[in-house]
Amino acid sequence: MKQQPPSVPADARREMKDFLTTRRAKVTPQMVGLPVVAGHRRVPGLRREEVAMLAGVSVDYYTRLERGNAAGASEEVLDALASALLLDDAERQHLIDLARTITPTGRVRRRRARPKSCAIRQDTQWILDAMVMPAAVRNGSGDYLAANNMARALYSPMFIDPIPDVAGAHPNMARFIFLDPRARTFFPDWQAGAEDLVAMLRLEAGSDPNNPCLQALIGELSTRSREFADLWARHDVGYVCRAEKVVNHPVVGQMHLYYEPAAMASTPGMTMLVYGAEPGSSSAEALRLLSSWAATELAPAADRQR
Repeated sequence: MKQQPPSVPADARREMKDFLTTRRAKVTPQMVGLPVVAGHRRVPGLRREEVAMLAGVSVDYYTRLERGNAAGASEEVLDALASALLLDDAERQHLIDLARTITPTGRVRRRRARPKSCAIRQDTQWILDAMVMPAAVRNGSGDYLAANNMARALYSPMFIDPIPDVAGAHPNMARFIFLDPRARTFFPDWQAGAEDLVAMLRLEAGSDPNNPCLQALIGELSTRSREFADLWARHDVGYVCRAEKVVNHPVVGQMHLYYEPAAMASTPGMTMLVYGAEPGSSSAEALRLLSSWAATELAPAADRQR
């Protein structure tokens, strides 16, 4: 049998294989209503034949899919497979994204790379500056491309006092969380935040596999952070999992913040983040103190950056 060359197509097939294998291992027969026969099961989750039966496809066909050969797989088949594996909305979309990178010939569809501009329109910065609460714009790689003074103050370790070995062309949340030791104090629930971030990056990588900046970031973090490499190997995907973020700020102390990410229709690929706190809470008071600190300490530096 002719071997496939070690190229991007093999990488895409491996992504499909690893994703389906890890999802299958998480589903037990009890979870899908299958009878459990007494005796030792050699796999932690469902067997391939059980997934094939639940999805209504042949065992041979599912085996080919799990080996990464998704050529010609219809959305109906993928939807049935997603239901059999109890995939959530994000995992279902990720499965479709992976399958869509493969053409009927089995080769990766080489989509023309979309230009990734790091430029933010001046009027977008005006909007951010007009907001009282922290607000920023980031891209799919987690680079913060624009922010108001409150957001710079909120994430001061990234914006104001970055570690040289961690700082990149733009402040980046993934680099901060996995490469800056201060992140574990800054985010009291570091583990949950790290898991959410990797799941979102995995989803982004599936929808835009030709993004060179994202691939470079993943490669760097996989090399420099064992924690990132371990989480990346789990193949978990997800949308924003938590609307609350707990921050232990070095100036104003701990804050419980709520945030909302909104896709920017005028700038595809960009997301605007806005943060707030419960009125009358200690976190709201901390934000007020943060605003005073930002006005006195950060405004001149921010003006020079623009």
